[in-house]
Amino acid sequence: MANIIQYIEESFGELVHKVTWPTWNQLQSSAIVVLVASLIFALIIFAMDFVFGINSGDSFWKGILGFYYNIVQQ
Repeated sequence: MANIIQYIEESFGELVHKVTWPTWNQLQSSAIVVLVASLIFALIIFAMDFVFGINSGDSFWKGILGFYYNIVQQ
């Protein structure tokens, strides 16, 4: 039990005295970078899914794979 208490005390001391915490401005700028990068990745994945994927429904465009499957089935 003493080892657990010592571990908690040392962990708390390290978090308070040795860790460098970001400022509010650094935190905001990092959050904006993550948000923009996530949106870019989401748009790239959406575009790849639209171009290569098989879209359900009666739409004309079913993606490149859907076009290929229609040719192969005939």
